[in-house]
Amino acid sequence: MNAPATATVNIAGQRAALNPRTRLLLEGRIVPTLLRMAWPNVLIMVAQAAAGLIETWFVSRLGTDALAGMALVFPGFMLMQMLSAGAMGGGISSAIARALGAGRREDADAFVMHAMIINVSLGLLFTVLFIAFGPQIYHAMGGEAGSLQAALDYSNVAFAGAALVWFMNALASVLRGTGNMLVPSVAVCGGVILLVPISPILIFGFGPVPALGIAGGAIAVLLTTALTTAVLAWYLWSGRSVVRPVLPRLRKTLFVDILRVGAIGSINTFQTTFVFALATALVGIAGGPNAVAGYGTGARLEYLLIPLVFGLGAPMVALVGTNIGAGQHARALRIALTGGAIAFALTETIGVVVAIWPHAWLSLFGADPRMLETGEAYLRIVGPAYGFFGLGLSLYFASQGAGRLLWPLVGSAFRLAIGIGGGWIMLRMTGSLNGLFGALTVALVVYGVVIAAAIASGAWFTKAPYKGGKQRG
Repeated sequence: MNAPATATVNIAGQRAALNPRTRLLLEGRIVPTLLRMAWPNVLIMVAQAAAGLIETWFVSRLGTDALAGMALVFPGFMLMQMLSAGAMGGGISSAIARALGAGRREDADAFVMHAMIINVSLGLLFTVLFIAFGPQIYHAMGGEAGSLQAALDYSNVAFAGAALVWFMNALASVLRGTGNMLVPSVAVCGGVILLVPISPILIFGFGPVPALGIAGGAIAVLLTTALTTAVLAWYLWSGRSVVRPVLPRLRKTLFVDILRVGAIGSINTFQTTFVFALATALVGIAGGPNAVAGYGTGARLEYLLIPLVFGLGAPMVALVGTNIGAGQHARALRIALTGGAIAFALTETIGVVVAIWPHAWLSLFGADPRMLETGEAYLRIVGPAYGFFGLGLSLYFASQGAGRLLWPLVGSAFRLAIGIGGGWIMLRMTGSLNGLFGALTVALVVYGVVIAAAIASGAWFTKAPYKGGKQRG
């Protein structure tokens, strides 16, 4: 038998030995497979977003100071969620997907323990950072008097359990890396369902349960996170997953494999969060706490696009990573561009709707004239660019799967420079928040276009040029 024939037989043998879930990632039709994997994630992210909005509504009943306090804490808490589930979580999923695609089953199992060590360590770091420096952080973002105290009341409780949030997302990311989107989604959905009644009970009190105010909302989040973590841990240790937790000899190469994607992704996440945090600070300086409440309530919708796109992006990490591991570059690129188009359509639709009817959203959370005025201006100006945010963010997740994050990093840098640098200039020149919001709009468009153009041109494969006709896919 000649060499090419032998290679073909070996590849066929390796493919036949793969887990059926892994084989689906390598051979299934792209759109049906992507949508089949995405719908549990999208559904649960919508549920999470709804729960977050309900919690915000409950907190808004405590007054404008409490609502502004939530707006101050929100960027930091979302930063933690994005880092643990999206950035470092993407590094975990990518490493496991590429190992399974390449047939390295033992490495895939060993990644589980390495992932948990990384995430729990980073969670403890967040606890120290936000408890020690919370007052300075929220004051710099425009918090003062009642709004600052409300932010601290929520933040000190929420970040005390940061390691638990990171641990939960490590377990969920392990499962997503195998292509299993359903189990993490069901577990998180259970937590979300429980959060809805627990949160108001702890905030306002009920029977023997005392009213804990805004801190009660944070306690509710940690309680439901603990229950979700217990379910995911049970599933992994029960042997039902494609990968199984083992106690391996800790290996530097496995830590590096996760961190080389997760650390770069973290820089991207910090840049995204800095846009929100610095924009909040600019709004606070120019308009005061009520304007912060308006911008924070409007921008919360943009922030909620992140978990929504993550619902589509997590399957893209697994699909792209597995195909990259198997050498199927053409198929990996088609998956990325297809997912990017779907994400653009979804987020652009949301952006246009809220730009047309911003009051319908904002009035759910308050009636202060300054809050409504600022929030409406933000949504009317920035909302129509949401599609480009969805496009760039989905391709960021795809790039995690490919292990190539340069261009998402470049796109985020452009967004930070244009949105905040340009926004500060416009604010100084015009004295109007509309100038800041205009700069944020241009920044979103540039962000999406830069990343999409680079990936479509084959930037992932510059060291091994992409040749569409010669790649299996």
